[in-house]
Amino acid sequence: MTFLEEMEEMESAEDFLLYFGLEYDATVVHVNRLHILQRFHDYLSQAGASMPEDEDAQREIYKKLLQRAYSDFVQSDAQTEKVFKVFKMMEPQTVFVSLGDIKT
Repeated sequence: MTFLEEMEEMESAEDFLLYFGLEYDATVVHVNRLHILQRFHDYLSQAGASMPEDEDAQREIYKKLLQRAYSDFVQSDAQTEKVFKVFKMMEPQTVFVSLGDIKT
């Protein structure tokens, strides 16, 4: 089985962390599993074009990016990290209303 085929078989954040041999706090993962996986996905998307073809090199990059995604939520929380759109929607919005649009 290739490295990418092995990755497709994984279903949970714990699966990925165990596969890469990363130590983790189960409480952090329990509370933030979807956020960690989404952040991991985002980091992989950013690295996409520069990903090496060698599977061992890919595996090492994936491991580092997963560690980084997990660490983001050890140091912070989901509301602060704003991984999902729902958290970004609550940010203050700047709206311009011209005087002509104001009716008395």
